[in-house]
Order: sequence, then C-alpha cells, then structure tokens
Amino acid sequence: MQGKTILLIVGGGIAAYKSLELVRELRRAGARVTPVLTEGGARFVTPLSLGALAEAKVRTSLWDLEDEASMGHIALSRSADLVVVCPATADLMARAAAGMADDLAATLLLATDTPVLMVPAMNVRMWLHAATQRNVAMLRDDGVTVMSPDEGEMACGEFGPGRLPQVPAIVGAIVAALAPKSHQLAGKHALVTAGPTHEPLDPVRYLGNRSSGKQGFAIAAALAAEGARVTLVAGPVGLATPAGVTRVDVVTALDMAAAVEAALPADVAVMVAAVADWRADVAATKRKKVAGETPAPIHLVENPDILHGLAHGRRRPQLVVGFAAETGDLIAAATAKRLRKGADWIVANDVSEGIFGADATDVHLVTADGAEHWGAMAKADVAARLVARIIDAL
Repeated sequence: MQGKTILLIVGGGIAAYKSLELVRELRRAGARVTPVLTEGGARFVTPLSLGALAEAKVRTSLWDLEDEASMGHIALSRSADLVVVCPATADLMARAAAGMADDLAATLLLATDTPVLMVPAMNVRMWLHAATQRNVAMLRDDGVTVMSPDEGEMACGEFGPGRLPQVPAIVGAIVAALAPKSHQLAGKHALVTAGPTHEPLDPVRYLGNRSSGKQGFAIAAALAAEGARVTLVAGPVGLATPAGVTRVDVVTALDMAAAVEAALPADVAVMVAAVADWRADVAATKRKKVAGETPAPIHLVENPDILHGLAHGRRRPQLVVGFAAETGDLIAAATAKRLRKGADWIVANDVSEGIFGADATDVHLVTADGAEHWGAMAKADVAARLVARIIDAL
C-alpha cells in the first residue's frame, strides 16, 4: 500500500469508531488516507480525531464553498486508488445502489471511476432483510466489492451476521483490491479448504485444533482476485467470506471430505485446512465427570485422508497443494508428507512458534525440486506469492 491513496468514507453506525483504527493501520502501511465523514458518522467520531490520525483534511459537506468552487467532489472521487466505505450502513448502501447523490458520500460513490470496497455493519435483521440483500447483490453486479459482515453479538444485544469485520481482515481486503490484477486464472476452478474441523464427543464437547482459517481465506481471496472461480470449503471459523468466493461451511472431517468431492472437478486444489486425524464415537448425552471415578475411554476412529484421496483420485486436479503444520524437523516432515500424500507442493510452517490466529507466518515451499524458504511475511503476502506460482504452474 506504500504510496497509495485511500478515500475513506465513514458511515453513521456504532462501528464507526473502528474506522479510526483502520486509518492508523493504513497510515502505518504507507498509504495516504483522504477521510470523508457523513453526517451520521460525525455522531460517533469527530472530524478532529479522524483528521489527526489521517493527517489530512476531513471532508464533511457537499456544500463547502471553498472546496466546491471548482467541483471538488469530482476531483476527490477520482483522485484515489481505492474508495473504502467503512462502516457501510444499510442506508448508505441503499442510496448507492439506487444511484442517489443527496450528500457528499453518495455523490462521490456515483461520480467515481475508482474501485469501491464496502465494509457493511448493521443490525442482524437489517443485514438479512430482503431489501439489503437485494441492494448488496445490485452493488456487486455493478462491480462494487462488498465484504461479508462478521457474525457475533451486536451492540444492541442481538446475535448474528452484521458485525463489522476485524480491522486486519479489512486491511487484507484493501491489499487485495489494490493488487495488480492479471486475471490469468480466468476460466479456472480453484478449490480451497480452510480452518479446523470439529469432531463431536457428545452434545457439548468436541475434538478440534486452533487453526484460525486466515491463511486459507487469504489464498481464496487471492485466487478470486486473479479471476479464478473459487470454492472455499471452510471449517467452523468466524471469518468474512472473501469477495467473489463461493463458500461451503462444514464442521467435521466427513463433512469436509464430502464437500471437497462435490466441488470437483477443479484445476487446482489448495488444501490448507487442519483436518482432525480422528473422530470419536459420539455419546448421546453429555459425558459427566463423577468424582473418584475413572472416565470411560473414548474410542477413536481414523478420519479419511482428504489430501491423499484427492491427489490419488480419478478427478485429480492438475495441481494439488497441501499444507504441513509441524513442530519438529520441518523440511524432513514436509518432504515426507508430499511423497506420502501424492501432492505436487507442500507449504510448511513451524507451529511451535505460536502462529495460530496470527496475521503473519514463516513458510517453506517444498516441491520435487527441493525446499524454498520464503521467510516471515504476512499471510496475505504468502497467499499472493503462492498464487503467482500457481499461475506459472497452470
């Protein structure tokens, strides 16, 4: 983002305060931020705080005589590399979808020829309402990138989709939107798995792992940005669906295996998910602790090896990429895994350093030609570099 200019429109919602954190992260990454504060947004954050963090003048009105003497809103709408609306309220998206120009923000969105990224945040019922979904579909058809909101508890106390995505996810979407697009994967189908699987023990407990899904989601986003049709099979994670990606949510390894099979054929498969090796006989009722008694043993059954089955299957993709999360001899383990599974490449990282949930990692790419150390980098950068290699291979 170094040297890029972001036109940031702050809508009027309780999540507007997070726009301040977003500005700070964008500035740290070297971007210039031109802030536009709506009348509603000014109810939640002040022009002083927004301007101080952006180190730039905050525009608030279409009727500013000084700024509009030479049609300033036209120049403003076209001077940025990307327009970001954060938070994008239901009202602001509705007005943008209808092509209205009744305030500075709506006029900028109508007058711009710059790519637009909208980051929605609103009450769950508002997000799920048919009118909002219709507006979102219309905006996407018009070429606007609309992130999916996170799911969780709202400020109003309700629970569901509608929360503003976390700032690192927004920054990742901005990086993806700014990245040069060659669309060299147009016409290709990419299959990506991400996140953990949860294997139930009883109605309350499960076997699982700490995979966050961030790397897989970043790869899915990077593949879609290059024009691929992407199917993302996601374990139980709370991440926003990347723009242009078809998401299939699963819980168990058996669910994931079935979803992978249903998604075929594909040109490339990137199997990032941390699939549980075993599942248990599920108890019908909660396994209760009884003082002084030894708990009943849990019988484990081996789960299907999804990567091995895909790599050796009748509908094997042209390129199969696996991931190896290791705590020992990284290169030796990844090399052995590549041969054992039948994958073309293995992306390996050392998880003993506590990378679960982090936005950065340190990976090696293991191929038939040996191992390449890519070094420490953001997961979004790992995704971009891996997709560049996939383009070369395909």
